[in-house]
Amino acid sequence: MSKTKSKKKKLFFGALILLLVILLLSSTLLLLYNWDKKQGLFSEHEEVFGTTVTVDGVDYVLKENIQSILVLGLDKFEDTIDNSSYYNDQQADFLMLFVLDNDAKTYSAIHINRDTMSKINVLGVAGEKIDTVDGQLALAHAYGNGEKVSCRNTADAVSHVLNGINIERYISVTMDAVPVVTDLVGGVEVEVKDDFSGIDDSLVMGEVVTLDKYNALTFVRTRQGMEDSTNTARMERQQQYLSSLFDTFTAKAKAEDDFIVNASLKLSDYMVSNYTVNQLENIVESITEYEFKNIFEIEGESIVGEKFMEFYPDKESVDKIVLDLFYVPAK
Repeated sequence: MSKTKSKKKKLFFGALILLLVILLLSSTLLLLYNWDKKQGLFSEHEEVFGTTVTVDGVDYVLKENIQSILVLGLDKFEDTIDNSSYYNDQQADFLMLFVLDNDAKTYSAIHINRDTMSKINVLGVAGEKIDTVDGQLALAHAYGNGEKVSCRNTADAVSHVLNGINIERYISVTMDAVPVVTDLVGGVEVEVKDDFSGIDDSLVMGEVVTLDKYNALTFVRTRQGMEDSTNTARMERQQQYLSSLFDTFTAKAKAEDDFIVNASLKLSDYMVSNYTVNQLENIVESITEYEFKNIFEIEGESIVGEKFMEFYPDKESVDKIVLDLFYVPAK
């Protein structure tokens, strides 16, 4: 395996760790985060590519046995959620779409920039769509009650970016899980490549440091006050953290028989998902048997908008990723 592919595999597995911890709850029949009874009412799914598409004279058809799982890292903390409201102040700082090909028995992921501009559903008090606005993907989660309705709305916004591809499942984790998982593994070693002067003096540029529960969140979340305040730069730090987390997490899991169970217990309160226990069990089984293929990033341009950074994805890059992951040549 090439070094590049090995690194991408580590990045993928690092992001998958929080997902796997939740999936492993099924084996101990633990409850996930409080299940929300409000499902929300959404418009019919808009498919841009459709079930068939022609590219450079070649006909492609939509794969029949694909499963997509959107994993969200929320920028607020668990105890700030007000699930009685139809609007909240939680944004999705981290978005990664996992794509499982159940026929080929493979899986990949797309790391998506939270500043990506998209059509976002504006929801009413009952969770129904009442309008649309143009905005960053991260803002889609703010519409809804901060739980299932918000996750579903974010999945719809991501779908819009990805040519209308259907996203069935989602799992969200609040930011207070980052210090918890970092502490669980005894720290995560990274090389500090950005200048955190005046933000956190424990993160010295050019040095290799072991992140702990006190500075891990600063490392993966901060961009205000940084020399490069784009989300693209922050995504690089997130991937660096995830890659190192994978190594430490797997080492702990191998060394301690009860590590996974303990991790599951400590992290379960920070999650929201629309999976049932049986579905979680099936996903766990699939992931352990399937082959990892790749982690993708959408190319594009970051610009300073009227108030915030805006990322405009390159259409050709989106088309290629969607074609690679969701379509096969027609027979």
